[in-house]
Amino acid sequence: MRIKFKNIAFLVASFIAIVCALPVMAGVEPLSAIKVKVVTNDGSPAGFVSLQLKEKNRGGMTNERGEYVFRKLHAGRYTVQVYLIGYNKVEKEVDLKEDEILSVNIELEATHAELQEVVVNGERNKYKVDKVSGSLRLQTPILEVPQNIQVVSATVLADQQVFDVVDGITRNVSGATRTGHWDNQYANIRMRGSKIPAFRNGMNIEQSWGPTAEDASMIDRIEFVKGPAGFMLAAGEPGGFYNVVTKKPTGNTRSSVNLSMGSFSTYRAALDFDGKLSKDGKWLYRLNLAGQQKDFHTKYNYNNRYVIAPVVKYLLDEKTSVTLEYTYQASKYLGNGNYTFSRRKLLDEDIKNDFFYQDPALEPSTLKDHSAYLYFDHEFSDKWKAHAQVAYFNFAMEGSSMWLSSIEMNGDMKRYVSQGDEAGENRFGQFSLSGEEYTGSIRHRILGGVDLGIKKFWGDFRTLKNDIRLPNLEDPRKPADVIFNVYNPQYGIPFDSMPKLDRSRSVRQRAANSGYITSVSYASVYLQDELGFFNNTLRLSVAGRFTQAMTTGRERKTDKTDKVFSPRVGLSYSIDKNTSAYVLYDQSFVPVTGVDSSGNAFDPVKGNDMEFGIKRDWFNGRLSTSATVYQIKRVNDKTSTGLVDSRGQAVMLQLGETTTKGLEIDINGEITPGLNVTLNYALTDSKISKESPTITEESKKTVGNITPNTAKHITNAWVNYRMMKGALKGFGVSGGIQWQAERAVGATRVSNIPNYFRVDGGLNYQLGKYNIGFVINNLLDDRRLLTQATLAANAAGYYTYIVEARRNFRLSVGYRF
Repeated sequence: MRIKFKNIAFLVASFIAIVCALPVMAGVEPLSAIKVKVVTNDGSPAGFVSLQLKEKNRGGMTNERGEYVFRKLHAGRYTVQVYLIGYNKVEKEVDLKEDEILSVNIELEATHAELQEVVVNGERNKYKVDKVSGSLRLQTPILEVPQNIQVVSATVLADQQVFDVVDGITRNVSGATRTGHWDNQYANIRMRGSKIPAFRNGMNIEQSWGPTAEDASMIDRIEFVKGPAGFMLAAGEPGGFYNVVTKKPTGNTRSSVNLSMGSFSTYRAALDFDGKLSKDGKWLYRLNLAGQQKDFHTKYNYNNRYVIAPVVKYLLDEKTSVTLEYTYQASKYLGNGNYTFSRRKLLDEDIKNDFFYQDPALEPSTLKDHSAYLYFDHEFSDKWKAHAQVAYFNFAMEGSSMWLSSIEMNGDMKRYVSQGDEAGENRFGQFSLSGEEYTGSIRHRILGGVDLGIKKFWGDFRTLKNDIRLPNLEDPRKPADVIFNVYNPQYGIPFDSMPKLDRSRSVRQRAANSGYITSVSYASVYLQDELGFFNNTLRLSVAGRFTQAMTTGRERKTDKTDKVFSPRVGLSYSIDKNTSAYVLYDQSFVPVTGVDSSGNAFDPVKGNDMEFGIKRDWFNGRLSTSATVYQIKRVNDKTSTGLVDSRGQAVMLQLGETTTKGLEIDINGEITPGLNVTLNYALTDSKISKESPTITEESKKTVGNITPNTAKHITNAWVNYRMMKGALKGFGVSGGIQWQAERAVGATRVSNIPNYFRVDGGLNYQLGKYNIGFVINNLLDDRRLLTQATLAANAAGYYTYIVEARRNFRLSVGYRF
């Protein structure tokens, strides 16, 4: 089943009619204006710089291109003042005529102290980010947005020596946790009581267990958007989403190389080239390459990967550009997870930290992930701009996997081998128009757009052979008849005992017989107006989005069409130029694939988010703080029953309603020169508040249970201090903690898995173009750090869990040229 063309045409026509009417709705033409462009003394745009109009006591901040416009001005003489720490203050007088838009260029000159310091730390004060990326479509600084948005910069990732999205990024955001599963490939991140989808460059690429975890070499920043934020993009969880923004050409010629090594035979190299392809600067490029060999703490398991990510940008003129981006991620790995199993208890100390439940005789799995983006950007004027992008994703995995069928109290475990093939294909298209107009003294920041997409998935996970056994060590000539034991694991399954993998037919053909075949398609149109009152000190955001989504499966009765309108209202008030408070109401909608035990298609997940927050910048904008309280009601969450059907697929059910109440505190930025911090705390109280209508037996009632896979208290801290002068200039020390308490999995009314507390620390040195970083993870060598767990449902059941690596280190050396 597909979305009908007439429905898409209606959505597009409605959107065009709305945006064409916007200039008429605006009514009143603006008066004179001063358009300021600020650059540094090397000609680079000075983004996010504070500036002020002295005579009017009006101020603002430049965008990423170093531009800002003072609007609604009468003719006269004005003084433009520009401030940036480490640069000389600039004042420039201009004469403005009636009905004139005057362009002013200002060049900043670094102070002597800054010139000395930049050699030591060229990435100073990059823990704090003031504005979201263009992929979120927002024109408003984060301080003024009526929503909790946290940005993890590339500098933070480098300081923590993060290799990919799976690798501890959640420590930088309040309330975010990662649930381990396929540690080799996928990031399952939870926030505000639910799993949140993965976005890349503003598009929802969540599918199956994926997407493939992005390598750090291709990441410019990661934006965590709390709450549904449905006005920005098509569909989203009420808990929010995370948006990976990939590296793009900057127009500056600069390159870098980083070499890393570490525990468990880890070796890595990453190259980043950024520059111009033509002398006139119209052709720009960015090329990122990475290769990695990495073993896991579990015996025999590994993940080797490489990444190729070229980007080419063409500037047609000053207002129009076209960008083409391609990314190829490939990996080869052995196991489908670092699981441990025990019939006795959770965290069985008789099972070693390096326990591996599979076997090196298993055929390695390979994953090949292709993605391509085409972007088009155009500025109609200094007030209006359009953005369009299309994307194509294609990934394929081939291999085999092993799982247990039963385990005894003495540790004997029977295992079976399955086919492990899957494929996915996604297509997306987005168009947005944003601008700014005035009606009288009221400023309008208008955002409208169309969002289209289709996601398809095929999988073949058939069981190929049961009861895989080991050879008899006493008499190798005898057939394999030894059962694997978790307390005394032996490896080396004979090749003739391993099943043969049949790929004579494509995975798409095989999936049709196995039932692992789904498709989700959607079309959406949205419109938002942010009205600014009293010289933009009070801002009212009103938005709405209409979405039509279709989910299809193997059988026609599983097909489902949903048409949903999602409203959004936000109010933000600037108490002073550094402090704002906001209140927000937002709704969300997520189509859900699959069927329940009766064969009925699942209903979509819907949510309502109500929150209040306060944000403040300190120390002349170097440090930001935010505090948020919220309540989310979420219906139709899909969860496992712990049972399987006749085809071996997990039987799922939908919960009635979960209610999540929480408090979030985030602090990040520079406290004093050289001292950067990321601190956060979250209280997440998430429980089931209404029963699913399918639950009728009293013994199965769930109201009052904690929402599975949540932690009530989460605290994270990361501190990096670098000496700015003296004999130790360039030398730095870093350290951090991660703490999670009152964690719950499965059906429970009380926390049922141990708390999590991890300490990391390191040393670093930066001098000119060179930098060296050394980090020790899990300094306390705690071998009980759980990232995933399921508890025994009955006496015949077993415990399943994933334990993080014991103490380990990473050493990196970098050079910029």
